[in-house]
Amino acid sequence: MRLKEEQIARLAEQVLMALDHDGLITLKAERGKALAAMKSAIVADIRQEADLEKDAQHLLEQTLRSMGGGAGIDEQKMLRMVKEKLAKERKIVL
Repeated sequence: MRLKEEQIARLAEQVLMALDHDGLITLKAERGKALAAMKSAIVADIRQEADLEKDAQHLLEQTLRSMGGGAGIDEQKMLRMVKEKLAKERKIVL
């Protein structure tokens, strides 16, 4: 899913507010710096998942070509399986 910059900003703000409200964090820097760091982490995570998706798609295409086209195979199910395997290997939580 592609999130817009403003959606990422709102998400970071809501997470920070919830953590602060529940007493789970104590800010040691100004709020703006904390929000910027959170936005950066969210963007990095989204990029990482997009790269994973692209790599899984590429690997699936290679596998299907080597199988002679893979007629009768549920490509969406295979893509999900390949993506999960790559995520586990790369220690990415989906």
